[in-house]
Amino acid sequence: MLPVLYQDEHIVAVHKPAGLLVHRSLIDKYETRFAMQMVRDQLDQHVFTVHRLDKPTSGVLLFALSRDVARRLNPMFAEGQVAKTYRAIVRGFSPVSGRIEHALKEKLDAIVDKKARTDKGPQPATSEYNTLARFELPFAVRPYKSARYSLVELYPHTGRKHQLRRHMAHINHPIVGDANHGDGKHNAMLRNQFDFQGLALTACQIAFNHPVSGQKLVIKSESEPRMQRLLTFWRENNWECKCPE
Repeated sequence: MLPVLYQDEHIVAVHKPAGLLVHRSLIDKYETRFAMQMVRDQLDQHVFTVHRLDKPTSGVLLFALSRDVARRLNPMFAEGQVAKTYRAIVRGFSPVSGRIEHALKEKLDAIVDKKARTDKGPQPATSEYNTLARFELPFAVRPYKSARYSLVELYPHTGRKHQLRRHMAHINHPIVGDANHGDGKHNAMLRNQFDFQGLALTACQIAFNHPVSGQKLVIKSESEPRMQRLLTFWRENNWECKCPE
């Protein structure tokens, strides 16, 4: 069963673990477990997707409990009326804070997007971030004698495919565990030294006006266990550096 973070008669939010698809997809046609189906079975009623998290990303996942509410929520996500907050572990000491405005060309999948236009230019994309903590580990990752990482909070203002992963890679602070946009040497070191598997990215909060009552609603996820274990171990070994001011 997926942990329920919020539920009323109109919507339900759950914590999606890393490695779980939101719904059935041709990209992973042999997968048999899906968040949408699991929540439907838990509640014994139909649910409707209003936004998505990538398979390797954990965190807050919202569903509507009727078609009407889904029709209200979908444009709220599309028009940026839902404030999303993520946390990630990235390579290197990231700046204290920053804003990334870097247009992204749509990445198409050969199976799912085979009928999509291929001539579209890069689309505007904006993200902001704050650095929460920095760590220096006594493990060599060529060409350096130690390994540096930062815990960051990320705020996407647009919703391009893999936006946060691509934006952090663009400023040379790729997210740990990212096989496509990350640093393979660091990913391998973390697997070998700490058995850290997967992407160090979690959707920790969404905030929006309730689609029926209009009341401001903030939904937070429980901590990401894989990331929390890693950070706790680093802190217990006194590898945390002075926090940015």
